[in-house]
Amino acid sequence: MENAAPQEIMTGTSSVFKSISLRKILSVARGVPVIPIIILLTFVIVGVFGSFIMPHDPTDADFEYTLTPPFWQKGGTTKYLLGTDHLGRDVLSRLISGTRISLQVGFIVVALAGMLGSVIALLSGYLGGWIDMVLMRLTDTVMSLPYLMVAIVLAAVLGPSKNNIIIILAIVGWAGYARVLRGEVLRIKESDFVHLAVTSGCSKTRIMVVHLFPNIVNTLVVLATLQLGIVIIAESSLSFLGVGVPPPDPAWGLMIAEGRNYISNGWWLCLWPGLSILLVVLSCNLVGDWLRVRLDPKFRQI
Repeated sequence: MENAAPQEIMTGTSSVFKSISLRKILSVARGVPVIPIIILLTFVIVGVFGSFIMPHDPTDADFEYTLTPPFWQKGGTTKYLLGTDHLGRDVLSRLISGTRISLQVGFIVVALAGMLGSVIALLSGYLGGWIDMVLMRLTDTVMSLPYLMVAIVLAAVLGPSKNNIIIILAIVGWAGYARVLRGEVLRIKESDFVHLAVTSGCSKTRIMVVHLFPNIVNTLVVLATLQLGIVIIAESSLSFLGVGVPPPDPAWGLMIAEGRNYISNGWWLCLWPGLSILLVVLSCNLVGDWLRVRLDPKFRQI
């Protein structure tokens, strides 16, 4: 009987801890965009391991099976699950290869533009003075230019190439990061811990790198997630216009451009790459909106 009470106490305590941990997990998981995250992860996995799962070489032509419909339609074959194009190339293999190209361009551009925008925001927001004025007028100038039009002109001048597209989109895409992150730097540099760092003799470089940059990472992550979809649309648009990724590399935009001439009797040529662009961009926007809410302290307090 004497041991009953401690056992009851231990049992009650463990149940309380279990309920608290379960409640915490549920509160964290509430509102998580599960489907968009799964879609993005699926495309990332396909892009990384695409060369191992492609049923055919995306550039190999099979003129015996030109404009073959998907396997569930009359005339289709399981050899080409999503059909073939006008040259008999496997649409599924080209779609998988295009996933790797689009995501590679998207992630590299977002990383380069985010890095450049963060550096300019830190220099402009913390140093102030004429440096702030020059950098912000440069930022305003870049932001005032039509994003896609400038990219088209630069791509036409430099020539169609995946590397050129990455450089062009990074050059015209950093200004949005710089403008938003500068506001964060202006707010954070008035904090007490920054004033204490200045008082203790920390250099300006150390303050920007150690104290300011970690506090703008949350905003940077949200911007990068939202910008990923914009970059993928821009890359697809340039490829569609013939100044992006050159053939025979199967970029999504290039696949749509090649399939538009056969839209009446080869609808699948435009449907699958167009649907892929829609799913990736929509998922990026939904995940970005969720991150904005989760990483904003004002929303976390609600």
